[in-house]
Amino acid sequence: MEEERLVTSTYSETDSEIENVLRPKSMEGYVGQDKVKDNLAVSIAAAKMREDALDHVLLYGPAGLGKTTLAHIIANELGTQIKITSGPAIERAGDLAAILTNLNERDVLFIDEIHRLNHNVEEILYPAMEDYTLDFIIGKGPSAKNVQLPLPKFTLIGATTKAGMLSSPLRDRFGVICRLETYSNAELTEIVERAAKMLSLSIEHLAAEEVAKRSRGTPRIANRLLRRVRDYSIVKGHDTILLSDAQGALKMLEIDELGLDAIDVKLLQSMAEKFGGGPCGLDTLAATINEDGNTIEDVYEPYLLQLGFIARTPRGRVLLRRGYEHIGLKMPEAKAEQYSMFERNENK
Repeated sequence: MEEERLVTSTYSETDSEIENVLRPKSMEGYVGQDKVKDNLAVSIAAAKMREDALDHVLLYGPAGLGKTTLAHIIANELGTQIKITSGPAIERAGDLAAILTNLNERDVLFIDEIHRLNHNVEEILYPAMEDYTLDFIIGKGPSAKNVQLPLPKFTLIGATTKAGMLSSPLRDRFGVICRLETYSNAELTEIVERAAKMLSLSIEHLAAEEVAKRSRGTPRIANRLLRRVRDYSIVKGHDTILLSDAQGALKMLEIDELGLDAIDVKLLQSMAEKFGGGPCGLDTLAATINEDGNTIEDVYEPYLLQLGFIARTPRGRVLLRRGYEHIGLKMPEAKAEQYSMFERNENK
């Protein structure tokens, strides 16, 4: 199951206890995303100088990069309260109305997975974001009348991993739109060392680097791996987490030097050995490795695409030269020539 994978960026219940402890409280403590931080710092400073609510903010990018953390930091920088909910949790328009009417002036409302709001809820949100009013209809038929209820000025922070699924009217109402990028190994090393310090752990710089480079550019995965490496180090009787601890723990967990686990490797091997490198359809591939097609598309493929190991074509998925090399196989010359366009694109 996806939840059992250490290298998935998807949030799980086991992450909650550690993420709350490690979450930075200010922009200074937030590592990486410099462009996003600079953009937000200007907007926050301007809002405070105007003594007005911050413009609505949309944070988008892959899971595990710190969108929720940024929302908390924005509220802290503004000196206001933050109310947290998610798109799937707001089932009816009345649920959203109850949340909005309980906000105070300049409060922050954070809606995670905002792309999963249903249409009726979105209709309530439009006037709330634009005019700070709650529009609803009382009665039915000819006697029905529209009522407008004023709301305090608030800041909506929406977070999504799928910005393309947001409707245009909703997206257009955000004044500040920020894309979060995956982290460099240097940034992740700093995050691992910071997390170790907050957990009162001693860790070698090389060990932190080892954890970082296998974390797929994602802080959530880095923090998760750090906990497993910590346990391995404790069992070995070491007061400091050594490079050998990191290497031994991650080898035992079958997480290789690029952060691929056994399921990723199985997918690559299946494409090479059972489908001749492709193209192969998603459903066929899913049945071969006994995984759900949506899970392959949403969880496994993005990182393999990012590495240039596979490509999506109109006829199906294909395995590229880097994918062959990673599993110790040579790409057939005919395939190399056929898929050379993807190789060139990956090398740009």
